[in-house]
Amino acid sequence: MKNTTEPSKCILLTGGTGYIGSHTAIVLAEAGYQVVLYDNLCNSSSSVVDRLQNITAQRMCFVQGDIRDTELLVQTLQAHQVGAVIHFAGLKAVGESVAKPIDYYANNVQGTISLLQAMQATNIKTLIFSSSAAVYGNPQYLPIDEAHPTSPTNPYGRSKLQIEEMLSDLAVSDEAWRIACLRYFNAVGAHKSGLIGEASCGVPDNLMPYVAQVACGRLPHLNIFGNDYPTPDGTGVRDYIHVMDIADGHLSAMNFLDTETGWHPINLGTGQGYSVLEMVKAFEAASGTLISYEYSPPRPGDIATCIAKVEEAEKLLKWRASRGLNEMCSTAWCWQVNKVEL
Repeated sequence: MKNTTEPSKCILLTGGTGYIGSHTAIVLAEAGYQVVLYDNLCNSSSSVVDRLQNITAQRMCFVQGDIRDTELLVQTLQAHQVGAVIHFAGLKAVGESVAKPIDYYANNVQGTISLLQAMQATNIKTLIFSSSAAVYGNPQYLPIDEAHPTSPTNPYGRSKLQIEEMLSDLAVSDEAWRIACLRYFNAVGAHKSGLIGEASCGVPDNLMPYVAQVACGRLPHLNIFGNDYPTPDGTGVRDYIHVMDIADGHLSAMNFLDTETGWHPINLGTGQGYSVLEMVKAFEAASGTLISYEYSPPRPGDIATCIAKVEEAEKLLKWRASRGLNEMCSTAWCWQVNKVEL
């Protein structure tokens, strides 16, 4: 549905100092948006704000707060005359979600309800939600399009799907809402400056930062979870996409929502799958180091292969991923080397 209302140029990014949020902040700032970062710093650092200033030559407003603090969200939205929200804030480790499901539902689902209540209270009805390919579960066919059945295999994925369903219901209840649910596949890489990238507290949960820490000697070896999947080399295959391509996708989605109302689920991926072993070899080439690895049993909730069908994003957002595997690995390595000194 068309809606030609002129949007505010101020966007609130919940989870804005996190991995994807911080990279998206750069793209939005460079496109002329005023960006407000909102984060509880449970898996990021306030130093990201300084690094973003170094990259963009702009000082972004930062509010430290929990997504479940509805009153603080209302105050923040009003104080900055926010016109749209990009909702990144959420716990995102599959294995941890299996061990701590209540934490995931409380933070992800309850937190989103809190955000929506704050948006309703301030009459803000434009939202991009950071969703995940995890909503699909075990693929019934490949590549996975947006019409693929949703059947998550872990609490993390179920929390994302529950949020999507809430947002769909919200759009049905009020046709003024403009909502894009961007279903990311596997984000990797870093900004070319090497000043920001994927960071986590403790041992990384995701492949690329784990490989990077093995490459620089911080971890002794990579644990590859499963080597008997029905894939070419037995290891899991994923659709890896550069984080800056995902960031560009958010700008394209914001432009799309400038004129379109309703609820829109859209994949962000490349349409190309790489196995864990292929990623290891590519990272070895980019870093000039050998990666030691050992095989471990598959983790609960993991699947063999996940690859996106990307035509919907091309059609609706006029967007397509453009960065290849070498750039994914080389920028991740640059970030790993630089952050040792930060």
